[in-house]
Amino acid sequence: MEPPDARAPRLLLLALLLAAHPGAQAEVHLSVQPLVEVMRGELVTLDCTPLEAHDHFVLEWFLTDRSGARHLLASAELQGSELQGTVHDARGRSPPYQLDSQGRLMLPKAQVGDERDYICVVRAGAAGTAEATVRLRVFAKPETIEVSPNKGTLSVMEDSAQEIATCNSRNGNPVPQITWYRDGQRLEVPMEMNPEGYMTSRTVREASGLLSLTSTLYLRLRKSDRDSSFHCTVRYSMPSLQHNHLDSPTFRLTLHYPTEHVQFWLGSPATTAGWVREGDSVQLLCQGDGSPSPEYTFFRFQDKEEKVLNTNLEGNLTLVGVQRGQSGTYGCRVEDYDAADDAQLSQTLELHVAYLDPLELSAREELSLPLNSSTAVNCSVRGLPTPTLRWTKNSVPLGDGPVLPLSSVTFDSAGTYICEASMPTIPLLSRTRSFELLVQGPPELRAEEIESKAEGGWKEGDEVNLICSARGYPEPKLSWSQLGGSPAAPVPGRQGWVSSSLTLKVTSALSQGGIFCEASNPHGNTRHVFHFGTVAPQTTQVGVAVMAVAVSVGLLLLVVAAFYCMRRKGRPGCCRREEKGAPPSREPELSHSGSERPEQAGLLMGGASGGARGGSGGFGDEC
Repeated sequence: MEPPDARAPRLLLLALLLAAHPGAQAEVHLSVQPLVEVMRGELVTLDCTPLEAHDHFVLEWFLTDRSGARHLLASAELQGSELQGTVHDARGRSPPYQLDSQGRLMLPKAQVGDERDYICVVRAGAAGTAEATVRLRVFAKPETIEVSPNKGTLSVMEDSAQEIATCNSRNGNPVPQITWYRDGQRLEVPMEMNPEGYMTSRTVREASGLLSLTSTLYLRLRKSDRDSSFHCTVRYSMPSLQHNHLDSPTFRLTLHYPTEHVQFWLGSPATTAGWVREGDSVQLLCQGDGSPSPEYTFFRFQDKEEKVLNTNLEGNLTLVGVQRGQSGTYGCRVEDYDAADDAQLSQTLELHVAYLDPLELSAREELSLPLNSSTAVNCSVRGLPTPTLRWTKNSVPLGDGPVLPLSSVTFDSAGTYICEASMPTIPLLSRTRSFELLVQGPPELRAEEIESKAEGGWKEGDEVNLICSARGYPEPKLSWSQLGGSPAAPVPGRQGWVSSSLTLKVTSALSQGGIFCEASNPHGNTRHVFHFGTVAPQTTQVGVAVMAVAVSVGLLLLVVAAFYCMRRKGRPGCCRREEKGAPPSREPELSHSGSERPEQAGLLMGGASGGARGGSGGFGDEC
């Protein structure tokens, strides 16, 4: 055996040989994600895994500060098949760092201060040592964007840029970007001062480590900006190269600019031609294009002189209940001392008041004319503009113009005539006047012809309804040659007509003279006769008459026979003598007061046998 001193040079030589040939050493390779991106508040997991299998190794996690110094946070050692981990320094982090069973470093609730480089070192003894760096980035979405526009009045006459608004984005990471927009179009303004416009930015790191950005916009304003809307947008970054944005509410500016043009017009209810109705309330509206609203002076020219009516800031003047005398020239003037010398600050217009006086007729409300006479009615009117006249009757146009000719009037001419005055250019301005025409004359009579019910003509007992209608003025009276006629009543749908009816049964007497109706008024009368021709008796009525005659004759014979027997009372048994072999009566003779009963019985018996002896001649022995 060699002494120890002899073996030492050999071991040193082997170490040198191994150092001279690094390929002969076992290498350590690590699986590490070089960049980890998370949102603030999420759980962070940093993984560092050896790619080769080692019987024993030690894994260490280091934090690199801003100066580059390393600080050991945690370590783990493989013992057998288990990895035993220990957290050495939390460095004040809350919640503290954690190490799981696979040696991964865990950071609960990521914070902006966690944005560092983390170094993983694996020592595998003879196999070697390896290390890798993981960079952690923590993103934070900014809070709601805030914009503060300039609340003052900004003048467009300034020749330099003025402060427009300030936009604030708070507590984001990394620092966002702010851009400005006018009417939806991005404003490309520099960061350096410029007479036409620029913007400034200021970034502040809050105590939480988050970043806040403030941007202020400056612009030189024009009159066209009076209707413009502005807003700002914050663009911020997200993990995996994603981006998002937040928009502020839009706002407008209050500008001061001089008046350049003035508009002056009539409000409702004026027509396009400038006419207003007498009695209406009319608005005169004036508007200048300056801001703030200038002062308006309303005036009227009278006898070529200007008479001031009102001065206000609203730009309107109401004339209540205008009259025809208020027609004329009206004007409006804008009092704007910042306006250019050549600006037209005054405007005028013509106000025309339309009126229509009540109509006048040459006839009274009732005009009475004799039948077949002629006349003319005149309708006169005063108005401005010149009105149009039209005559109508029962909504039927008769003609245009002031004169209505009435020639050879008839009863059909009677009725209500209306003269209407209107102005086509002025709605709802019209007047009417009417009169009632009464045509006087004797009655005109019309009768409804009658027709028999059967083909053979009228028969006794048939019922018929007779109707007569008449018209005239004064209203005629209707009468019938027989009683029972209905009172005269107006005929529906026939103006001026009245009618009466009579219902009766046809008799043979009507076939001779008929029946008539008569219409009369103070101017005369007229009648109409209804003829029935031949009236035939009904068949059933003839049979009834024959039976009635036979019954009457029979009753007469019985009465004569009874009378004859009563005359024979003084001859007892006259009516019984003809009865041969009649058994004697078993009853004893009655007293004189009761002797009438046997005689009455004999009368009845004789009456029964008289028929058998009718041929013996005379009534001496017969009852």
